Amino acid sequence: MPVAPPFMLTTGPVTAYPAVLNAMARPVLYDGHPAFQQFYRDVVGKVRQAMRSAALPVILQGDALLGLEAAAASLIGRRDVVLNLVSGVYGKGYGNWARRHGGEVIELEVPYDEAIDAEAVRRALLDRPDITIIAVCHHDTPSGTLNPLAEIGLLAREHGAFVIADAVSSFGGMDVHPDAAHVDVFVASAAKCLGATPGLTLIGINDRAWARIKANPDAPRVSFLSLLDWELASEPGRPFPVTPSLAEFHGLDAALDLYLAEGPEKVWQRHARTAAATRAGLAALGLRLWPKSEAIAAPSASVFRVPDGIEDKALRDTLLDRYGVLVSLGRGFTAGKVLRIGHMGPGAEPLLAVTAIAALGAALRRLGAKGDAGVAVDAALASLDGPSPAAVVHDVSREAVHAD
Repeated sequence: MPVAPPFMLTTGPVTAYPAVLNAMARPVLYDGHPAFQQFYRDVVGKVRQAMRSAALPVILQGDALLGLEAAAASLIGRRDVVLNLVSGVYGKGYGNWARRHGGEVIELEVPYDEAIDAEAVRRALLDRPDITIIAVCHHDTPSGTLNPLAEIGLLAREHGAFVIADAVSSFGGMDVHPDAAHVDVFVASAAKCLGATPGLTLIGINDRAWARIKANPDAPRVSFLSLLDWELASEPGRPFPVTPSLAEFHGLDAALDLYLAEGPEKVWQRHARTAAATRAGLAALGLRLWPKSEAIAAPSASVFRVPDGIEDKALRDTLLDRYGVLVSLGRGFTAGKVLRIGHMGPGAEPLLAVTAIAALGAALRRLGAKGDAGVAVDAALASLDGPSPAAVVHDVSREAVHAD
């Protein structure tokens, strides 16, 4: 049986909270039983509270990839012109689904260490007034960059376009919510910053998006990709389209209780402090972040460039084998160029930043690279002694468009 490393600081899956794992051991109840149906409605209500959404969310029985594909299949029609915003591997990948379901896809692409400029989005909308859908990845984890979602959402609303947002690795770790960001279909995950296990997708869908999905003859119906099949699942007496993922629902319930009890603002601050301490330590080791500016670096992951002369897998394996710290390799364009330290859910604990930096400094020394682990640890600790970076969490998306 595989054994988890002592310190799993990956960008997903992330370590689940113990309370989540304990909740998943609750007895399995028939999904048609009134007690489970009430429990289901309660969990949906907690997701709505966490998303700060006026409309009830939908929970799909699969990991976030299911939700992202379902959003494209449901909202995009054959005559739609889709503006796909690309600042990383996942943003680029979304174009494949948009092409499958839409009439035309236009891509606004920037280097993968940069963020989308809201002004460039404005120009694209002026150039092509027939754009009807905008797709954007808020936090592209292979790059660790953060796009200005609220600004993009406002531009889309003024234009009359609909926004599909991938908030899989940002929701729950910072101040991002569908209504406030003017997002029509907001795809999030139970298994990232909320600290539950992979298996459920949380989707915020507003009323205008529901109206469009219902009017789209190509939107899936009686399908595992169908959002429409789940719209009324929260109503008493309604059968579920498929058997719900019962254990995962219990785990999500526990994760939401933890999130709401700690207080979202405190959770976001915890993510931000962990990221800030990690980046202070990385800088002291002479390592460079992959994002061109720290202003566009997400609080849920620190992505840094592997030093010249060091092989990414050798560094990853040394961290794991010698010090019990597991981090993520790059993916797609960033594969072989970066390592990624996740700060999500249980991994967003400030002292884990110190652990990661101490191990990283030692691993670099073992592989012949320069860097003083002691100095780096001191820098990480000094960051924790400084002022809270919580205010930055609220402003980061606005700063992103001004990043050099």
